[in-house]
Amino acid sequence: MSSLDDVTASLGGEVGQDYRVALDLLEKLGLTQYESRLYVALIVKGYGDSAVLAEAAGIPRTSAYKVLEGLCQKGYAFSTGGKPSIFKPQPVQEMTNKLKSTIDEVFDRLGRLHEAFSKQGEPELVYLLYGRDRVLEKISEMLDQSTESFILTTPQVSAIREELSKKIGNAVKRGVNVTFITAPAQKIPEGVHHIAHRNILATDVLADGSVALLATPGLEACGFTGNPILAQHLMQFLNIVMEQGVKK
Repeated sequence: MSSLDDVTASLGGEVGQDYRVALDLLEKLGLTQYESRLYVALIVKGYGDSAVLAEAAGIPRTSAYKVLEGLCQKGYAFSTGGKPSIFKPQPVQEMTNKLKSTIDEVFDRLGRLHEAFSKQGEPELVYLLYGRDRVLEKISEMLDQSTESFILTTPQVSAIREELSKKIGNAVKRGVNVTFITAPAQKIPEGVHHIAHRNILATDVLADGSVALLATPGLEACGFTGNPILAQHLMQFLNIVMEQGVKK
């Protein structure tokens, strides 16, 4: 059976371009390269076990089952059970509505907070940053400056772990209470508290309960504030998330 790379290459034209762009955009939405390939394979084929989908996606069979489980945890797919397990994708339109809703919620919250406090004469309470590198740089800065606590909820744990592994370790050594809220079965840096929670689609960061950041799913943009009142609003939300999760 040919992989989607081979099939789209042979078809050429718009089909090949749509395939490449879809993979790129899925990664920007927070999926890994393997997750993106398997999700596209699921959409094209409709269903399949890990072996069939791995071949279609052009990824190692040994990695496929775990990656498919990750897609299920993130809400992009589901398993029908059985042996071997058969996986199906969540409908494209359903995922479209879900992601749009999450992005809208992030910036609606930022907009409401900015509007509420600007009426009280507080200058520049919420700052906006655009670009993945700048967002990661800001998260890194918040981690470096934290002295007591650092809470991160994200679907992008692998990317953040790779980019900030040394800084995370340094924060733990300084005695900072670092907590990650992520999907279950994620690799978490040593010394970091882990709370498993499903269906996390956006990235929120809270440092020392006083500096807050909210980012889009793929970390393309974020809003952040050093205003303690706004930070406490995020703290209240994260407390609810942590209460619903399972602490590791």
